[in-house]
Amino acid sequence: MKAAAVVYKPVGLAVGALGGVLAGAVFKQVWQWVAHEDDAPDATDEDRGWRQVLIAATLQGAVFALVKAALDRSGAAAWKRVTGVWPGGRR
Repeated sequence: MKAAAVVYKPVGLAVGALGGVLAGAVFKQVWQWVAHEDDAPDATDEDRGWRQVLIAATLQGAVFALVKAALDRSGAAAWKRVTGVWPGGRR
């Protein structure tokens, strides 16, 4: 059981990296839909107000957390289907 969890580590890292790329693309689309702008503001954008910067950061964090959780959960479920072992084990 522990060997399967150890082998899952690189799979989980790859899924996480893919999640970061996917979350960035999803956030860009959501921001374009919400703000009708191509680029979200960075915290150091002098021409953007606090409100816009903080809303963008909040939305970006929510999108990243959602995509990460969905991919992590999907990856763990797929791993269990293939190996019969849940990657985190039971505590």
